[in-house]
Amino acid sequence: MAAPADKMAAVGDVAQHAVEQSQLTLPGSAPFHLKAAITETTNPESQYSAEVEEYWISPEKWRRSIHSPEFSQTLIVNGDRISEQDSGDYYPFWLHDLVTALFDPLPMAQQLRAFRAQIQLPGDSPRSTSCMNSQTHSGTPPAQSTLPLVFCFQGKNGLLKSVTTPGYNALFSGFQPFKNKQVPRQVTINPQPGTTIVAKITQLEQISSPDEALFTVAQPTPAAQQIKSVELSEDLARRIAKNTPEIVWPAVRAGKTSGVLAVYISVDRSGHVQEVWPLNSDNPALNDAARRQVSQWQFQPYVNGVPMQMQSVLTFAFTTRIDNPYPLLDNAQARKLAIHNDHVL
Repeated sequence: MAAPADKMAAVGDVAQHAVEQSQLTLPGSAPFHLKAAITETTNPESQYSAEVEEYWISPEKWRRSIHSPEFSQTLIVNGDRISEQDSGDYYPFWLHDLVTALFDPLPMAQQLRAFRAQIQLPGDSPRSTSCMNSQTHSGTPPAQSTLPLVFCFQGKNGLLKSVTTPGYNALFSGFQPFKNKQVPRQVTINPQPGTTIVAKITQLEQISSPDEALFTVAQPTPAAQQIKSVELSEDLARRIAKNTPEIVWPAVRAGKTSGVLAVYISVDRSGHVQEVWPLNSDNPALNDAARRQVSQWQFQPYVNGVPMQMQSVLTFAFTTRIDNPYPLLDNAQARKLAIHNDHVL
């Protein structure tokens, strides 16, 4: 991929090359044992934490363990036999995003091959970056929003730097060699302003003599007991809505009083909303109110052979008003404020 900075290439080819450079779980890759620690760097005491461990021999033979405060899973794949042991009924979306980034960093690589867009190749500098910027629309007029699709690559080897889509985002850094690959040792997501969650690979080693007992599936788990997840179109998500009261928009202190707001929801297998993340808003001051109310919504369980978790974008048109930016003071509060000002002066 080394090329002059002004050379162009099909984005699908660049994406495929990036995957081949870094993804650990491609056919023919070296067997590995990996450990990763997940923490919220902006609040180390939060529930956004987990430990991930994987033993991988091939795409048809691997074992993954995830342990977090609210959900744990041990997943064994051995040919067509699958064992899944879950602690908790809901696989958190934020956690799924990071685990996906660790083992399948560009899950939409095949879809990108259908793009006819060209992208400028990064230059020879390791910090040289080139991005494909596109958009997707959510909702329908008048409640329609534009959401970004961004894919960035870096350095003369064209390594994957970041992905931003409504349903998946990740920033890759700390690339180090492992066998014939350059593997990012850190993955970062920012699901909302002020929240940064990081997965750091703490151990990565080749497996030379795999312990076959690790991959034994004594009793396969029925499909109905496995946690599966799917992203639905907004139209379909709204059609299976069961209890979705109209959003009551509070007054704001500044900004637009009418516009559009979009959020991303994750719903458990019983149809209850578990997570609501902000995507785009003409007035971000309304994000918290929308999230609180949408978190109480309920949908019909989405069933595709078996009940599944589902994710979707939801788009809303809002109308509100500007409230007094300074609250009215009663007499006692006014006297205290006057005394304080006298002392300051």
